[in-house]
Parts: sequence; structure tokens; C-alpha cells
Amino acid sequence: MDHKNFLVPPGRKIDLKDYDPAFTSGYKNKEQAQTKLEADIEKLAELQDVLYACRRFSLLIIFQAMDTAGKDGAIKHVMSGVNPQGVQVTSFKQPTTEELEHDYLWRAVKALPERGYVGIFNRSYYEEVLVARVHKEILEAEGAPAAKKHKELWRERYEDMNNLELHLARNGTQVLKFFLNLSYEEQRRRLLARIQDESKNWKFSQADIHERKFWKNYRRAYGDMLNATSTEYAQWHVVPADHKWFTRTVVANIIVEKLKSLKLSYPELKPEQKAQLKEAKKLLEND
Repeated sequence: MDHKNFLVPPGRKIDLKDYDPAFTSGYKNKEQAQTKLEADIEKLAELQDVLYACRRFSLLIIFQAMDTAGKDGAIKHVMSGVNPQGVQVTSFKQPTTEELEHDYLWRAVKALPERGYVGIFNRSYYEEVLVARVHKEILEAEGAPAAKKHKELWRERYEDMNNLELHLARNGTQVLKFFLNLSYEEQRRRLLARIQDESKNWKFSQADIHERKFWKNYRRAYGDMLNATSTEYAQWHVVPADHKWFTRTVVANIIVEKLKSLKLSYPELKPEQKAQLKEAKKLLEND
């Protein structure tokens, strides 16, 4: 799978219109992609075990998307084979009163994964240049300085996020960012499915209908965000989301390739530790 199809090249301007939400990279259906997905899920489990054991790196995976794009499903399926002890999932909802008393990055920073762990952000601090940009009243609730409620605010926030991710990269946290690219028509179909299927009624929110009115505003905000914050150390991937099975296949493969690039290995024991193992083996065999 050629990941260049999904990358946002650092330093170059992209247009989301050039990324097809229905693209499937030659796969004709779910059955064709399933073998690849299953192999990568198995490999991911192996690599995560080594990551957890060696405690040299951590992996932060960020998912951003419009409603119904499949973030929850991607997390559920792609991470289905990993050891839950080594994975931390954080879903960012509307900020609490305590969170609003701090700077906008505070709640995300305290949820960052420790070494050896995979941290998954279902939405993230990027909401602060997406929802907060489309709905300016959010800035009032955050207490953003009046002098900064203008165009410079977004440039400064992009800079803050880039600096945070550079700091993370320098200190062993690998950052993978996925924007699940859903079409307007496919979102309509999925919202209808939530209404028509009683087992999915609980997923439906009237807010989803309200937010559809701002689709173009969100697309502009996403485009600006992708162009401003895709860097060499934390690149964005625009993943087609109209076919959930393909979304999951792409995400799984990119995560596997990132972990493989770290050249992970189990910790090597010191001579005294090896001697202790031999002694322990002898004791157990003679027990």
C-alpha cells in the first residue's frame, strides 16, 4: 500500500478536493481487504508487545473527523488484537469547568502516553482550531484574550501544536495523525441509518444535524489545519472514509509501518541478570 496517496506533504499546500473519500487503492470490496487487515492486526499485536517491553518509545495516534466518519470503529477494529494494558484511549468531549480554567492544551498534555504505551486521542487539541474556529463563541467560554480573537490566533495555535509535537518527537513519542475524510453524501446516509436502525438510535444526536449546516466552514478549517500542521515529525494522513473497511485497512497498515520503522527489540539482559535466570532455572528444575 502506497502511503503517499494519503500523506499531506509538509511545506506544501494541499486541497481536500484532491483527496477522494471513496478511494480504495485497487481493493474492490471488503473481502479483498480483509486478509491485509487481519495480517496487520496480528503484526500490530506483536510490535505493541515489544514496544511495551522495551519502554524506549511511546506512540500517540490522533483521530480527527466529521461526525459518523468512523473514528470509534477504526479504533475498535484496528486495536482489536493488542494488549489492553499497553493502550490508553482518550475521547475529548466538551471541556469541563476545570479544563476551561487551564490553557487549551492542558487536558491533552496530561493524557499523553508514557513510554511503552500506545495513546489514542479520539478527537484532540486540534478541535481548538476546528470547532472553536467554526463556532467563535467557544473562545468566549475559554476566556481567550480579546486582543487575540482574530486571524493571528489560529496561526499562533498552529504554532503551539507544532511545537508540542516537536517536543514529543524529540523525547521519544512518535505522533501519527489521521483525518478520516468523509463525503457529505455518505454522512447523510450514515445519519439516516442511525435513525432507521433501532440498534443505532442511541448514536444519533440532533447536534449532528446542526453541524452539517457548517460543512463548508469545517472543510475550510480542516484544510487550513492540515496545511499548517503537517510536519516532518508529525505528518497528517488524509484517509478515505466512505468505505469503513478501507479506512481500517489503511490505518492499521500505517501504524504497523510506523512501529516497524522504530526497529524495536526486547530489552537485552545484563550479565548479572542472565546469571540470575540460570540460577532460577536450576532451582525450578530441582524443585
